[in-house]
Amino acid sequence: MIIVDNALRAREAQGKPIRVAMVGAGFMGQGLTNQIVNSVPGMRMVAVSNRNPDRARNVFEYAGVEPVRVDDETALEDAIRAGRPAYTADPFLLCRSGQVDVVCEVTGDVEYATPVILEAFSHGKDVVLMNAEIDATIGPILQVYADRHGVVLSACDGDEPGVQMNLYRWVKGLGLEPRVMGNVKGLQDPYRNPTTQQGFAEQWGQSASMVTSFADGSKISFEQAIVANATGFTVLERGMSRGKEYRGDVMEIGSLYDVDRLRELGGVVDYVVGTPLTKVYCLAEHSDPKQQHYLELYKLGKGPLYSFFIPYHLVHFEVPFAIARVALFRDSLAKPLAGPTVEVCAVAKRDLQAGETLDNYGMYMTYGEAASTAEMSERRYLPEGLAVGCTLRRDVRQDEPLTYDDVDLPAGRIADRLRAEQLERFKGEGWLGDLLEGAHDRVTGRA
Repeated sequence: MIIVDNALRAREAQGKPIRVAMVGAGFMGQGLTNQIVNSVPGMRMVAVSNRNPDRARNVFEYAGVEPVRVDDETALEDAIRAGRPAYTADPFLLCRSGQVDVVCEVTGDVEYATPVILEAFSHGKDVVLMNAEIDATIGPILQVYADRHGVVLSACDGDEPGVQMNLYRWVKGLGLEPRVMGNVKGLQDPYRNPTTQQGFAEQWGQSASMVTSFADGSKISFEQAIVANATGFTVLERGMSRGKEYRGDVMEIGSLYDVDRLRELGGVVDYVVGTPLTKVYCLAEHSDPKQQHYLELYKLGKGPLYSFFIPYHLVHFEVPFAIARVALFRDSLAKPLAGPTVEVCAVAKRDLQAGETLDNYGMYMTYGEAASTAEMSERRYLPEGLAVGCTLRRDVRQDEPLTYDDVDLPAGRIADRLRAEQLERFKGEGWLGDLLEGAHDRVTGRA
């Protein structure tokens, strides 16, 4: 990326690389470690933590380096000072280290990641998220905590939210007004599960649940919620276009939208299935007839919606750019403007029975759909990022959104507390906090 590349080379020449610690060691973490170790001057992957520490060791070995295991703060500090990559099962060691500049969270787990991120903030660490699930679920309130500690919380370059936000900012810089930020999928089937996706996952060395979250629409819902919250956009309806196919020219994709409705809403996030040679798109308009004349000359058509697009996303290849933007320029890629405008609700993937305990996103029981925060609050929808571990109070039919009234929440989850705080802070609604207190009372037997 222009400017960032020169800044990183300067840090390398000064012998002052950005020191990165990573929490999580899955498929994306493996790729990111390899990228930083072998292709990014001015940056070092100094430590990796994972619940299975052998996996953390493996990502270093994949990158061609031999790490040392550490189990306490002193050992971690000594290893980093000596230039020896370290791995551990304890993510809090990374957050507390004086030898770490940026923590990169890549687990995709909401409850596990929440206290880790808060710990990083409390020790003055910037955080870059490769965790769309937590960002879409409680990102706005985490931003409040980041601001309170004077640190930067950011999404990542390379993944769809970051690619869309770079495009959004570029188009805004040209003087146009974005009206649609769109994502493109190759497949959409809300009933996919780890069994149906196992073969594809094995082919690429990914987890079946991760691949399922791509196929069933949960991941793209999380991604578009992040973009909505960073732009103030909303959705045309729950589920966005729900897998609408469009295989025509991306320059004509504006024909799918009613521009008057877009203007009324201010802007929307959306997705389609199948558009060739396109990964993300921005539809924008220009109010100046003189500039409209130039845009037509430059082959963008007559408007009113002009199409801008990017044909690829390179995920871990570009994440180091986000890390550098945060560490060197204090720039956050997809900072929520305030409270959420779009969230992701849990929807029954099959008929569910009272007494069942919900599994995680990308599994067998639920899929996620993007919905306006107004609808989420009015109908008390259960967020997909918080569905795991909830016990059903009643039967729920396939394709029916789940609500807080349908479930008993697991006791004591910090992510539930933060979501309640987010709702009360930005919407002025305290019902979720009251619900959590009631759940605590039931568990403890308090009157």
